[in-house]
Amino acid sequence: MAAACISHRFRHSKLPVLVLALATVVAAARAQLSPPTFYASSCPAALVTINAAVRAAVLLDRRMGASLLRLHFHDCFVQGCDASVLLDDTGNFTGEKSAGPNAGSLRGFGVIDTVKALLEALCPRTVSCADILAVAARDSVVAVRTNGHPSHEPEQ
Repeated sequence: MAAACISHRFRHSKLPVLVLALATVVAAARAQLSPPTFYASSCPAALVTINAAVRAAVLLDRRMGASLLRLHFHDCFVQGCDASVLLDDTGNFTGEKSAGPNAGSLRGFGVIDTVKALLEALCPRTVSCADILAVAARDSVVAVRTNGHPSHEPEQ
């Protein structure tokens, strides 16, 4: 019985360290994203364009919401949210898209490519791919909740 109590206390002693580490990661990730009004003057249609494309993709394939969220997670996992997960292979470079854990397991690249093409037509060289991934992930979660898919609200 005493061993179980010691083990229980030891697990909880790691909790403050875990919370601090998580808060640091979240703060760093938040610092890298553009503010919501960043494109208000340089590309006013950016957020609406991303949202419309994501909603259409989720309507066509309801799993796309999770796929876009996962794509963003894989992009941010190692060295920050830099859109490096979108990099294709070249003759002397293995891009993240086909590297190890990502190879054949990520979906949603076509949605991101479509959004980027639309935004390049509207506002050339303005909206970053990292921001497209972040906003698409956010909008995909909202689209799943509002497109008639089941909600998982906690019971009160």
